Amino acid sequence: MSYKVAVVGATGNVGREMLNILAERQFPATEVVPLASRRSLGQEVTFGDRTLKVKCLDDYDFTGTDIALMSAGGSISKKWGEKIGKAGCVVIDNSSHFRMDPDVPLIVPEVNGAAIAGYTKKNIIANPNCSTAQMMVALKPLHDYAKITRVVVSTYQSVSGSGRAAMDELWTQTRAIFVNDPVKTDVYPKQIAFNVIPHIDVFMDSGDTKEEWKMVAETAKILDPDIRVTATCVRVPVFLCHAESINIEFEKPVDEGVIYEILRSAPGLMVVDKREDGGYVTPVDCAGDFATYVSRIRRDTTVKNGINLWCVSDNLLKGAALNAIQIAEKLGNEYLKKA
Repeated sequence: MSYKVAVVGATGNVGREMLNILAERQFPATEVVPLASRRSLGQEVTFGDRTLKVKCLDDYDFTGTDIALMSAGGSISKKWGEKIGKAGCVVIDNSSHFRMDPDVPLIVPEVNGAAIAGYTKKNIIANPNCSTAQMMVALKPLHDYAKITRVVVSTYQSVSGSGRAAMDELWTQTRAIFVNDPVKTDVYPKQIAFNVIPHIDVFMDSGDTKEEWKMVAETAKILDPDIRVTATCVRVPVFLCHAESINIEFEKPVDEGVIYEILRSAPGLMVVDKREDGGYVTPVDCAGDFATYVSRIRRDTTVKNGINLWCVSDNLLKGAALNAIQIAEKLGNEYLKKA
């Protein structure tokens, strides 16, 4: 089985990672076509040991293309997603545009991979928010063991989640502080260098930010609508990887040792949890790694059936590009089955 694959947004952070992962995981592709806006026409991107020239999305005919991996922003997904699907190409979309569409499955393969079957309604599959994706990988095996009733999560999200311009802003602000230049803010409403900002995406009437709302709504769609979730999402001066402090309450008593073993054996997870200096994972440790890491597993004695844990993952990988490729792999292996 092999497929013709288009990568929409191929010149962006996530698009480039998609190309890298397609090559690294040897996805069965007869052809990979990098697409972007007209201003990127002719730019070169790498795919394994090959160099590919970027083509213009506006001029591309998706007839005969099997899978489109999209990471070009919500406005592009809104304009092109359903058009591409109607051309017979299955869209795997990394933006937020289709996530809450009842006719579009929202997928983390280790959690609800069977729901991919629903793609036929629109030929579209949605990739969840980066902060949601890694949390789902950690929560799913625990929810299967002892039903989760409530989750309190605080995120520590890297600037790469805001794109290349945000990474550049962290760098230029850091340099400006060291050389005593003025600190300019363009991407974020406050200085991000040597600071933390409890504000990701827009504010809603409830007082939550949309990023916090996404974690609540997406958990309900992916895992279980009965789990009560409250989130505080914070941008931190880190280039790559998101970290999360997760407090979990269960319906029944849980054994801390069993929790540890369940997480150790769960797909997509790596446990690094030594109760000693440095015996835990930080964003620096897992940059470029496919796994979602869990550390600091311990009982919460303030509630009846509570566990705390620390969860870290590369947001450009499991939070975006890797999850999309995993969806494509499962789609091709179990649903498309093209000769």
